[in-house]
Amino acid sequence: MKYIDGGICAAKGFIASGINCGIKKSEKKDLALIISQEMAATAGVYTKNLVKGAPIIVTQKNISDGYARAIIVNSGNANTCNDNGIEIAEGMCELVEKYTDINSHDVVVASTGVIGQKLSLEPIAAGMPALVRSLGKNSDDAAAAIMTTDTVKKELALEFEIGGKKVRMGAIAKGSGMIHPNMATMLVFVTTDAAISPEMLQKALDSCVGDTFNMISVDRDTSTNDTMIVMANGMAENEPIVSEGEDFDSFKSALFEISLNLSRKIAKDGEGATKLLECRVSGAKSKNDARLVAKSVICSPLLKCAMFGADANWGRVLCAIGYADADVDVSKVSVGFKSEAGEIYVCKNGGGIAFSEEKAKEVLSCDEIIIDIMLGDGEFSAAAFGCDLTYDYVKINGDYRS
Repeated sequence: MKYIDGGICAAKGFIASGINCGIKKSEKKDLALIISQEMAATAGVYTKNLVKGAPIIVTQKNISDGYARAIIVNSGNANTCNDNGIEIAEGMCELVEKYTDINSHDVVVASTGVIGQKLSLEPIAAGMPALVRSLGKNSDDAAAAIMTTDTVKKELALEFEIGGKKVRMGAIAKGSGMIHPNMATMLVFVTTDAAISPEMLQKALDSCVGDTFNMISVDRDTSTNDTMIVMANGMAENEPIVSEGEDFDSFKSALFEISLNLSRKIAKDGEGATKLLECRVSGAKSKNDARLVAKSVICSPLLKCAMFGADANWGRVLCAIGYADADVDVSKVSVGFKSEAGEIYVCKNGGGIAFSEEKAKEVLSCDEIIIDIMLGDGEFSAAAFGCDLTYDYVKINGDYRS
């Protein structure tokens, strides 16, 4: 397995584009299109928020047969909590059919941005000719078009083998704020030329999100529009994956690698963030306990503030472990902090130990920090990803609509 260039266009048969059609007040790109040359097996995971964006409802209906050929995405408006939301989402699919001849029922639609503001089809319809003309190996433009408060584009691609055939998988994602998923996160689109059945594709996707996208948090807010879609068009011509086995494991490993990489990118690009935080938990009684502890610590506002200030306030770690609703013997817990500047241990068997505050400050002043928690009570482990909480997070969200 190796990383390659090309993003979502690295896999055979996929093209993409991204333009500004006028949904955003700025001139930033706000409309993306991804197309597969062949019909593609398609799987998805979505927000567990009871308030769901209209695009999710339409997408779930359109890919209920397990297949799709195109994805259309807008940023700047979430098309959520609107009385005409379904009509608009279906209208976006119909525009794809009008300009590409791809059946509207074979189109995935997604939106991201402000909730509760009506989305007009007019700018999207006006932009469709340019969007279609721009189709090509333009993963970079598509990645830019799905961004909202993101500060960096998130895209990557992998090359690996299945049954002696070269297979490629690429992805783009967006996510910076309102990040606390319970399925996947924000918007993630994955393309691959692997041949795999819709059922096995969904199984691979479901198996990957638990230890990747479900383990990140920026602000404990679960979006109404979280969507992750994987499309596999089979153009790599490997023997189709229709059951578990070595080929399925290879495919799942690649999807997990992409999911983990993008999870870290999203956490590091949290709104206003200056540091990527990774909480590694080991020695838990169960996988669920390890996940609960890791996510609880990474979500703690007080801990996130301490990391922003490079303050080794390990009591906040213990506090978050204590309310994690996990089976933990606090008297066995040890805690350390690590970064490229070194490592320092601050707690052993549930109590503080002597350490250098100056060294701790040095370790915690780096832009990537590991919070190492050893529960000492079992063999299970997990990791969660997040970021520090800064003044800029409040500034960004205080005037988000403007």
